[in-house]
Amino acid sequence: MTSTVHRQPQDDDQRPAAPEPGATGRSWQGVRALLVRMHFYAGVFVAPFLFVAALTGLLYTLTPQLDQLVYGDKLTVGQVGEARRPLAEQIAAARSAHPEGTLASVTTPSGPEDTTRVVLSVPELADRQRTVFVDPYTAEVQGELTTWWGSTPLTTWLDDVHRNLHLGETGRLYSEIAASWLWVVVAGGLVLWLGRSRGLRAKSVRGVLLPDRTARGVRRTRSRHAAAGVWLAIALFFLSATGLTWSQYAGERFGRLLDAAKGHAPELDTLLPGATPPAEDEHAGHAGHGGAAAGAEEADADPGDFDAALRVARQAGLGGTVDITPPADASGAWVVAQGDNVWPVHYDQVAVDVDQGEVTAQARWGDYPLLAKLSKLGVQGHMGVLFGIVNQIVLAAVAIGLMVMIVLGYRMWWQRRPTRSDRSAPFGRAPARGAWRRLPLPVLIVGVPAAVALGWALPLLGVTLLGFVVVDIAVGLVRRRRTA
Repeated sequence: MTSTVHRQPQDDDQRPAAPEPGATGRSWQGVRALLVRMHFYAGVFVAPFLFVAALTGLLYTLTPQLDQLVYGDKLTVGQVGEARRPLAEQIAAARSAHPEGTLASVTTPSGPEDTTRVVLSVPELADRQRTVFVDPYTAEVQGELTTWWGSTPLTTWLDDVHRNLHLGETGRLYSEIAASWLWVVVAGGLVLWLGRSRGLRAKSVRGVLLPDRTARGVRRTRSRHAAAGVWLAIALFFLSATGLTWSQYAGERFGRLLDAAKGHAPELDTLLPGATPPAEDEHAGHAGHGGAAAGAEEADADPGDFDAALRVARQAGLGGTVDITPPADASGAWVVAQGDNVWPVHYDQVAVDVDQGEVTAQARWGDYPLLAKLSKLGVQGHMGVLFGIVNQIVLAAVAIGLMVMIVLGYRMWWQRRPTRSDRSAPFGRAPARGAWRRLPLPVLIVGVPAAVALGWALPLLGVTLLGFVVVDIAVGLVRRRRTA
């Protein structure tokens, strides 16, 4: 009589690497073992954060279409006319329907079917604004929304879900952890996939880029997981980097880098020639959208001056949609800024003296430092607006691809579970401990300081990595006591 032995399925990443001669081979085996263990733990514990970020990011990518579906009667006109009415008439209509608050700014239509946005600073709305949508051809009010820096309530809600899960500053930790680990997981996975013991020497480019159709079980799952990672790697690196630039802690580090490299966008000088700068007050940092103090009831700027400021800006070369913001006091100039986020972008700004009918200062997109340009473009690409619908499709595909990769990763873990009746378990075992002891001294000399530097630059990466190490050591001590 024969007995059947049920073994735990293994893939190549779980098996000991084939012996390779020389110090280089031994060094790679140590590095590879450490990467396998780190990729495993990061995948198991960080993947939920990445999955939530991908899912909420996918929803945010769809906001242009969702906004049109929900708020189309406010965002677009019923019929395109022959000529637009003066801004003064449109503002008068908006203020007649909504006399509350103060006039903060006006945004001209970005296309022939779009409405004009008259933005009001209302004290009760705190950091939000009331935006009145006006038909530019008839000067009729089509509705109003409570907005946040131009975003509709739906877009704002989805943005908060993606950024902090509606948990405030504490919730931002989840998205920063996801962005901090995303590039690490992708880089580690690429190294493991491309540097396996049978590596590129015996593997065609097709075998790297496409799943192995002949494989079965865990190897088939791993092949799909890895091939998807290769295709998505560049996009995932991009999303990780751009997401970190405006995160809570790593973003602060990035801001210091911009300060040191003088990489910030040029600041527009809004002080009128010969004017005395106003004295700073304790409320200066609490201005609402458009420069109006959130708690102040001030008189509106002359609606006709909006037309004058727009006329001067057009003469200065500012085309397309623009934001027109009145000065906070008599010493300031009007600010007219382009807001075209679709490539080729237009971000020129001018300060206008409406009494003299001239530009007093300007900040052109061409004058931006390289780092400022890359940062600005990266953010717009991350938000899915830089290349219009193509940008949205790519981001949606990447988000779906990342979620599929995560599901496949968990499936591999499940497929490696022990199947013997006396040793069954819901999931497979973690890779063997002690990989760091097999690292050669030069790798440790370089790797440890590098890890510390990364932990400083990306604080949540450092904290969570330290947490993994502490948990791993604790689990190892418990197991030793049980076997002692």
